[in-house]
Amino acid sequence: HWHGFFQQHTNYADGPALVTQCPIVPGDSFLYNFQALNQAGTFWYHR
Repeated sequence: HWHGFFQQHTNYADGPALVTQCPIVPGDSFLYNFQALNQAGTFWYHR
């Protein structure tokens, strides 16, 4: 879950499992792939 970014046109991957994204099962992984164009600030991630 990220903080500080402006998400445009979607809220996917910005919340708890089964609300805005599918759960990540043990032993699997998830790659966040995005561009933060024209955004400056402090951004952080937590589970």
